[in-house]
This record gives sequence, C-alpha cells and structure tokens, in this order.
Amino acid sequence: MQAGRTEHEELHALKDAYEAFAGVVSSLGEEESWLPSGCAGWAVRDLLFHCVGDAQRGLVALHTPADGPADRDAVTYWANWQPGTAGAADEQRHARVAASMFLEFEQLRELHLATAAAVVTAAERSDPQQFVRTQGHVLTAAALMATLSVEATIHHLDLVAHLPAGAPRPGAAGLACVRGTIDGLLGRPVPVDWSDEHYALAATGRLRLTAAEKHRLGADAGRFPLFG
Repeated sequence: MQAGRTEHEELHALKDAYEAFAGVVSSLGEEESWLPSGCAGWAVRDLLFHCVGDAQRGLVALHTPADGPADRDAVTYWANWQPGTAGAADEQRHARVAASMFLEFEQLRELHLATAAAVVTAAERSDPQQFVRTQGHVLTAAALMATLSVEATIHHLDLVAHLPAGAPRPGAAGLACVRGTIDGLLGRPVPVDWSDEHYALAATGRLRLTAAEKHRLGADAGRFPLFG
C-alpha cells in the first residue's frame, strides 16, 4: 500500500477473502484436488481453475482504466449472474476441460497463489474511486474489489465443502461483504436469523429453503437464488 493511504472497506474485504482462501489452497495436495467441491460437477481442482480465471480478470481490470460514469456497482454487478443458465453450463464444462490440462495439481495451486497475491498488490496501489472496465461494464475499483471478495468468499465455502473437518473457514470481512451484497440484491436485510455462511449458501442456491424460511421470506422466497 502506498505511504499515507488508509485501507478502505473494500480493500480490507478483498485482502481478508483472498488471504483466507489462499490459506486453504496452500495446504492442498494432489489427493485433495480430486475431492468434490460445493459446485455441482466440479472437483476441487476445477473450482480452483475457475478462481484463477476470476483473479486474472481482477488483475486485468485493475490495470484497465475506463471513462466514467460507472454502469454497475458492487450489488448490481451480480444482476446478470444467475445459476442454471447456458452461460453457467458453458463455464462448468470449460473449467473441467481446462483444469485437466494441469498434469500436476501443484502447478495449478502455485498459479492461483501467485495470481491472487498480484491482485492484492494491484488493489493496494489502486485509487478506489478510479473507473475500471470488466466484462463489458464500468465499475469503480472499490466496487470491483467487493465483487472479487464476494466471489472468493462464496467459492471458499465451495472449496471446503467436502474437505476434512477443521479446514479454515472464510474470513469475517469477506463474509460481511457477501451479506451486504445479498441484502442489496434482496432490497432489505434478510428477515431470517441466518449466519453469514448459511445466508451465502441459501442466496446462491447451494442450500434449499425450508418451509419455515420460505414463510419468513414471504414473496421474496420466490426470488431465491438471488445469484449464483
């Protein structure tokens, strides 16, 4: 971080999410890489390849200044990302094929760790209010960091879904960023007493709503999953 620059909320969440995720990844070996993840159809190594791509996207975006104004923020960015779409199915197949090209999991693991560290360094050196371009949209750098935090935190839950008990959980700042984003998509704080982790899993369709939860959510229950 540049001298005299304070760590804003989005940067703090990004560092928390990426450091927590890296803490799990760094301990994984070849055997663990073949375990299933929380993403249907993906093993741990497939999920990690997808996360490499997301980190690369973030790194490129932080070095791709754009003219304003922004047409997406940290919440509305997710409006087009819905599970069960053709695009989601294409990404699932692509990740499986591409991840299989790494003959040794160590190569994929080290690529992710190096890329994620580079994203954090670039974020620390960025002006949070500068406009950047990613996936056809313009966001502030701070909003981009928030989206990267959300992605990493949710996929952290996917990563540890079938790992042995005791695998490190996502960081508190990353989970708080996820909750804020989902509340923004819902349009109000969720009226159900869920933990941050449970909320993230329910809102992304990884956990089915119970009858009691649907009753508490009312008309909003039909909007779940809010994104994927």
